[in-house]
Amino acid sequence: MRIGTLSRLTGASERSLRHYEKQGLLHPLRGEANGYREYREDDVRTVRHIRTLLAAGLNTAAIADLLPCMVDDGDELAPGCAGLVTDLNRERDRISAAVAELVSSLDVLDTLITAAPAQDADDPACVADAAEPSPAGR
Repeated sequence: MRIGTLSRLTGASERSLRHYEKQGLLHPLRGEANGYREYREDDVRTVRHIRTLLAAGLNTAAIADLLPCMVDDGDELAPGCAGLVTDLNRERDRISAAVAELVSSLDVLDTLITAAPAQDADDPACVADAAEPSPAGR
């Protein structure tokens, strides 16, 4: 099958599929006459596994290491050996730390918002500042 068909079957964009190939996650055949990528039926399942692992917060480098050892029993993707659990726990710890940092950021923002005085519509400084884009939005 061609890249457009694989894209439709998996919901992954053609750009994503090319990226997965570049990262060594997919290995399409190449047509001799035209050089077009040719995907096999197994690639549908592989792309679904990649997308599952991406949704779990893993990057493509980690997926490249883990994917060959994962098994699909038809209902779900699972580690093929107990040794993978250590790697998955390390990724979980990394994501948990990132979530904790974001929660801390939210707490600081909530404190700042709560401490803000009521907006005075007649104060030109507040009105002018409100019209300026935030530094994060620039």
